Amino acid sequence: MTLDQAQATVDEWITTTGVRYFSELTNMAILTEEVGEVARLIARQYGEQSFKESDKGRELGDELADVLFVVICLANQTGVNLTDALARNLAKKTQRDATRHRDNPKLAGDSTAPASDL
Repeated sequence: MTLDQAQATVDEWITTTGVRYFSELTNMAILTEEVGEVARLIARQYGEQSFKESDKGRELGDELADVLFVVICLANQTGVNLTDALARNLAKKTQRDATRHRDNPKLAGDSTAPASDL
C-alpha cells in the first residue's frame, strides 16, 4: 500500500466506520497516547522494564500501526499529502545531512554501545 492509498483508505474508514474525524487537537492527544504505548512496549521488549500482565500479547507492529493511523488522520484533515511531504523531507535531510552523520565520531565504531558510552 502506498502512502496515497493509505490516506485514501483511512479517509474511507473514517467516513464509513468512524463517522467523522476527531478534531486536530483530539487527534494530537491520541497520537501522543499511541506513541507512549510504543515507548512502553519498546522499554519492555528492548529495555530493562519488566512486562506487566496488561502488556502481554501486545505487538510492536500493531502499536506502530496505531501511530501511523493517527498521523494519517492528521494529514488528511489538514490537507497534507504524505507522499509529497515525505519526498520533500527526505530531500531536505539528504542535503542538510550529506556528511553530518558520516562525520560524527559518536556513530563510528561499536554500534551496540549505549549512547552514554559513546
